[in-house]
Amino acid sequence: MAAEPDRHVGKVAVVTGGASGIGRGIADRFAAEGARVVVADRNATALAEVADALGDRAHAVPCDVTDEAQVDALVAEAADRFGRLDVMVNNAGIIQISPVVETAYADWQRMFDVNVHGVFLGSRAAARRMIAQGNGGVIVNASSGAGRRGVPNIAHYCATKAAIIMLSQSLAVELAPHGIRVNCYAPGHIQTPFWKDIADGFAAVTGQTPDQVIDAFKSTVPMGRFGTPGDVAAAVSWLATDDAAYVSGQAIAMNGAEFPF
Repeated sequence: MAAEPDRHVGKVAVVTGGASGIGRGIADRFAAEGARVVVADRNATALAEVADALGDRAHAVPCDVTDEAQVDALVAEAADRFGRLDVMVNNAGIIQISPVVETAYADWQRMFDVNVHGVFLGSRAAARRMIAQGNGGVIVNASSGAGRRGVPNIAHYCATKAAIIMLSQSLAVELAPHGIRVNCYAPGHIQTPFWKDIADGFAAVTGQTPDQVIDAFKSTVPMGRFGTPGDVAAAVSWLATDDAAYVSGQAIAMNGAEFPF
């Protein structure tokens, strides 16, 4: 779906993990549709590239989403710079390929620190700002198809993505009286630069080649292809519009008809 240039004019959106992959696609989409976008990421070089590409519609903020003070400062800077906060997209996340019997507790903790605690901190900071503004808002969190079913060798990742679905549903109920809608997106296999690392990781534990890993995952998708960051960004953009005004507490899948939905 092509971007609609006037769709988000006047809105301010924050996108964490916005310097690459799905996050970059979401940031690009909101900027193309008229929003002011605050892009947050740990990668300062990639952040600079995004800010340069998006011009005066974007503002880059280095941020580690596991750091409470940095996340609170991110939301404050977005509101101070552009006058308000309308949309918070908690996209930042990590994945690690590791059989559970070989997964270090520190790796388990790190997965939850980034994928779950980062979403909690971003959602809390955004909710506080939106409640203070008094006119509602939208929070969209990154889950995954892996949050709806078990997948070998990524148990800790699956657990975090399932937690995000329940966190988002709970926040949707709690924040509804304030006019704040909370949803999450649950992508299937999306073609991003991270897929090289994912394929290499699965290859190391399965004995397949990286190309065989990719072919195996692709074979599970009825549409016969991986999705793109743009596929995800289009859905996230829609969730932030008034067309989705009665949609909250949902985990929206974009997975090429791959089960489970």
